[in-house]
Amino acid sequence: MNQTTTSDHDKDLTVTHETGPRTFDGFTLGSATAAYQIEGGAAEGGRTPSIWDTYSHTPGVTEFGHTGDVADDHFHRWPEDVEHIAALGLDAYRLSISWSRVQPGGTGPLNPEGVRFYVDLLDALNAAGVDPVVTLYHWDLPQELEDAGGWPVRATAEAFATYARLMAIELGDRVHTWTTLNEPWCSSYLGYASGVHAPGRTEPAAALAAVHHLNLAHGLAVRAIRDVLPQARVSVTLNFHVVRPQDPSSAADLDAVDQIDALANGAFTGPMLEGAYPERLAGDTAGITDWSFVQEGDLEAIHQPLTVLGVNYYSTTMVRHSPVGDTSSDNSGHRESAHTPWVGADRVAFVREPGPYTAMGWNIDAGALTDLLVDLTRRYPALPTMVTENGAAFEDEVSADGRVHDPRRVSYLHDHVAAVDAAREAGADVRGYFAWSLLDNFEWAWGYERRFGIIRVDYSTLERTWKDSAHWYRRLIATRELPGLDEADPA
Repeated sequence: MNQTTTSDHDKDLTVTHETGPRTFDGFTLGSATAAYQIEGGAAEGGRTPSIWDTYSHTPGVTEFGHTGDVADDHFHRWPEDVEHIAALGLDAYRLSISWSRVQPGGTGPLNPEGVRFYVDLLDALNAAGVDPVVTLYHWDLPQELEDAGGWPVRATAEAFATYARLMAIELGDRVHTWTTLNEPWCSSYLGYASGVHAPGRTEPAAALAAVHHLNLAHGLAVRAIRDVLPQARVSVTLNFHVVRPQDPSSAADLDAVDQIDALANGAFTGPMLEGAYPERLAGDTAGITDWSFVQEGDLEAIHQPLTVLGVNYYSTTMVRHSPVGDTSSDNSGHRESAHTPWVGADRVAFVREPGPYTAMGWNIDAGALTDLLVDLTRRYPALPTMVTENGAAFEDEVSADGRVHDPRRVSYLHDHVAAVDAAREAGADVRGYFAWSLLDNFEWAWGYERRFGIIRVDYSTLERTWKDSAHWYRRLIATRELPGLDEADPA
């Protein structure tokens, strides 16, 4: 297996820790959000619709018809949110840019008002001593680009590269670390195969073309950013599927694991980190596409040196071989669809993992995060990782004492931060952890019914209230030692 190496000019996100277990000196502790989920201001400041605007306004596709029109109103309330970020003591804050806010339509001239919004936000974060980690694409493709074909067409990848170059010019060294894409698995398979995410298409061949053009967009964007900023720290964030067989002694179940691993993980790590697609991917999907959209030079363009690899982790996946196939219980936490995101896997059945579960229906297994991080360092020893998303949705309310007591979220964060440290002790080169999410927000097709935030948002008043998990996380950051479960009281 070829291994990705970091280029000589790349600077580490942080230094690795050299202290004992459960200490986090020299380790980045942050939190994360995404533009469409928190910003609101959907038709303000020159912003034009993205595919999520169009999709969420389609009757019946989101819970209770919720949209991101207002969301957390971060577009207007960002100074207050920066104050919360600073009060938490975050080392870094991961945010995304709304492409259609800065470049309406996804091509052509930039929108100065939209660019100014991000310049002011980044300047405020830097002034507060918080490193901005900027994601260029967190699922909100400008609608005009989707009307022209979307991610299944090559022109979208080329437009993304131009957008990345323009952002590098405009934002420059205000950005600590650039992330090209967030979870291209979701953009391709959920957006174009199962249709439970924008743009809501159910075309398996288009989904696989989207996989490739998202990969190409990533590679072209890395080149574009480094053309402008040769010293730039650049990453990509992937939602890795930890896939397990129902019966570890069954060769057929193990083969089902390999098929899903190639489809979910290798379809992105292969070209991005190794310079080639997994061999079995083409065979498993031969009845859907001939992959003729992969042109000469594409794999070289995709395979670019990275500074760090972003890892999003929430739960695990269990599969078994099935003669007839049954993907109805894939434990994905996504809204039901008559179509599957698992294109070509008609002989793989998904088995519900044992609980406990979050409000998303996702199983909780912190130990799998340790295994994942150790395995990634084993496979790519020259490429550091950082956990760019990890968190849990649970129901929570403001109590009579004015506090939001969320012990299950505190426990979830505690166990997963401990799992990261266990991975580091086992030799994994992990540089950071970002709690998802800073704020309760628009949880895509689930609307506002799933709360991931460590800060609660009252959607009727937009008031922000720290949950116990926020106080616990602040203590972790301040002490650099893992607090106990009972150490969530305000300092």
